[in-house]
Amino acid sequence: MSLQDFKVLTFDVVGTLIDFEGGMLAYLRSAVPDARVSDDEFLGAYRQARADGHAGWYPDDLERCWHAIAPALGLPDSDALARGLRDSVAQWPPFPDSVEALKRLRKRFKLVTMTNAQQWALAHFDKTLGSPFDMLLSCDDALCEKPDARYFAYARGRFEGAWGFRQADNLHVAQSQYHDIGIAKQLGITTCWIERRHAQKGSGGTIESKRTEPDYHFHTLAELADAVEAAVAAR
Repeated sequence: MSLQDFKVLTFDVVGTLIDFEGGMLAYLRSAVPDARVSDDEFLGAYRQARADGHAGWYPDDLERCWHAIAPALGLPDSDALARGLRDSVAQWPPFPDSVEALKRLRKRFKLVTMTNAQQWALAHFDKTLGSPFDMLLSCDDALCEKPDARYFAYARGRFEGAWGFRQADNLHVAQSQYHDIGIAKQLGITTCWIERRHAQKGSGGTIESKRTEPDYHFHTLAELADAVEAAVAAR
């Protein structure tokens, strides 16, 4: 199936469209300007906190994460600082190509979010991205988080009910191998991996997992939009 033949693109948001790592690090440097913690140290501690089995709904869970990682990193720990990390999501930036690429993709596809973020946070992300989506789905709607297969079934039910599109019409676009690409491939969903950290070492703030080979692989969302337009032009 060629790229231009899909009908609906489902998107991971945090890490694929929104630069959560840059957003958290900006908060750290602003809230604790004298912190002697490297970016990699902070992101690694955050990744471990999110994977430690005690995670709650996101991004409310960022308060727990701050309390978990601050003592280990020698950072000041207070309820105000923890709450500030949670509230910083309203200022998290999009990746430089996200807004324009979504505008281009919206010309040809229905765009649907499949985010592990709660509705209140998704409202901020949607505004930051220019409100390009035809359907907004959050973990509050699905009552689960990826990589739970039930989220994918829920999303399929929603876009099939709204527009009649089937799983074969869906391309799932995401950066996380752990949350998205691996489980989507297991479920038979066509996948597009946006490898945002392609020029960086390690997995940053994303939980690590074995690599699953995607159906499509780009480094940026703009590259996906370029590939779609090239496929259309070649037809």
